[in-house]
Amino acid sequence: MSQLGLSCDSRTVSVRPKVVLCFSVPLIPLKMALRDNVLLFLCILNPFANALYKQWIPDTNFENATNWDKGSVPCGNDQVVFLAQRKVSVYVETSHTLTGMSLPVDGQLILASGSGFSVREGGDPGCGTGVTAQFKDPESLKWFDPSLWLAATSIDDLHGGTYQFSVHEESVPCQFDDVMFREATSFRVDVSCDHDVPVKSVSVLGKKFTSSSEFSQYLSSDFGRLQFHGSSPVRIIGSSCADITGCICDNSKNRDEICANVKCDALECKKPLQPVGHCCDVCGAVVDVRFSSSFNFESYRKRLLHYFLSLPKYKTVKMAMSKVSKEQSLLALIPFGSTQEIQVLLLDGETGQDAGNLAESLAREIVKDVHTHGSNLGITSADFQASSGASSGEIAGNSAPGVVVGAVLGSLIGLGLLAGVVLLYRRGFVTMPRMPSIPSFSKWRNSSDVGELGGALDRGYDNPMFDKPTLMPEVPGLYGTEMVNSVTLTQSGVHFVNPVYDETDFNA
Repeated sequence: MSQLGLSCDSRTVSVRPKVVLCFSVPLIPLKMALRDNVLLFLCILNPFANALYKQWIPDTNFENATNWDKGSVPCGNDQVVFLAQRKVSVYVETSHTLTGMSLPVDGQLILASGSGFSVREGGDPGCGTGVTAQFKDPESLKWFDPSLWLAATSIDDLHGGTYQFSVHEESVPCQFDDVMFREATSFRVDVSCDHDVPVKSVSVLGKKFTSSSEFSQYLSSDFGRLQFHGSSPVRIIGSSCADITGCICDNSKNRDEICANVKCDALECKKPLQPVGHCCDVCGAVVDVRFSSSFNFESYRKRLLHYFLSLPKYKTVKMAMSKVSKEQSLLALIPFGSTQEIQVLLLDGETGQDAGNLAESLAREIVKDVHTHGSNLGITSADFQASSGASSGEIAGNSAPGVVVGAVLGSLIGLGLLAGVVLLYRRGFVTMPRMPSIPSFSKWRNSSDVGELGGALDRGYDNPMFDKPTLMPEVPGLYGTEMVNSVTLTQSGVHFVNPVYDETDFNA
């Protein structure tokens, strides 16, 4: 192995033996950073049980074969090319032999201790005839792409490969998450969106940033501007989730940016579900859990993992448990507020018509467990929905929930309709219908004048003594003047003087 030499023109670096290393600084701002033990920091474990660690998957490492267009790391007979107008920060972990290297106008190589570039005299027999290897452009890697993150509840789980499945909105870093970029790596990530990006902390190259001011200085440095780019800077809030019942991720404001990077698969289940925080419909089951202040989010998650998902029959089921906010509405029409619930999304590995059946079976067991032990877990009720169309509105401790729900809904519907009619009537939009008229007494009386055979009804004979004076014929002497005047109207009826019993006759 001979000494590395670089003879420089505007942007091409050729490797020749026994020549001193040189740079064209004005046109090629090539920077080297030696990895030292001073840069190694131990990550402090988060004392809060609900903390999550989100680790960025892609890197811009020289030794990563997926970063090269040929699908392999360049060897001694190869020429290396970086796109001239692309910004990139490349981490070099070991030594390499090359025939030449074309560098970007704005970029950096981070050289770990003991790493570097050299040339073998006579070439590298194991490298073949040599090719031109081009470094892929990392510009399109998005912060809000859920597929580019790994999540775990602890650093040990993160390093051990025990990852946590989440809905799309929670797959990217949330406001209380620790963001991790692997120590021996560099990267380039686009953080463009309409909002700033709050997180608890950020770890880069083994250094953990826990204050916004300190990290802002890093973002403005040569390292930071090549690793992070976009319109919205990452902001460190430094606080953890202190609510034992769990915290809402609060990534709904970034839903458009997140879902723009998600491609949904075609589904064959009967009734696909749309979980809160997920960009796609799914075939599976969703369990909604209502809780009290004594509920412990992390303890319940571990209970589900231990008692159910550890069973062999459920080994293919993935669970995403999250705290969500759901809108409340009257009769599914009139919104009147929101409530917080625990959403448990269950997806199995089945396909076709069987997709979701295993998840539904697990959902039924979880709801049954809530009915039995919910009061001891701080859970007030739970129900589920499945993509097969099955659902459960059961409430813990209620033996006839359907009857109660039906009675309540029926009463609400009746009261709502009555209130609506009264309101519309008072405002003049509705008029009351006219009641059918009751036949008058006079009509009834006139109809009573008709006899049974259709002729005039025989009313007997006239009694001239009780007849009205105005209707009587004028017969002289028959009715005297005093007789007419003696008929009077009183409160009790008609009063007249009977001449047979007149007081004057008794006094005669």
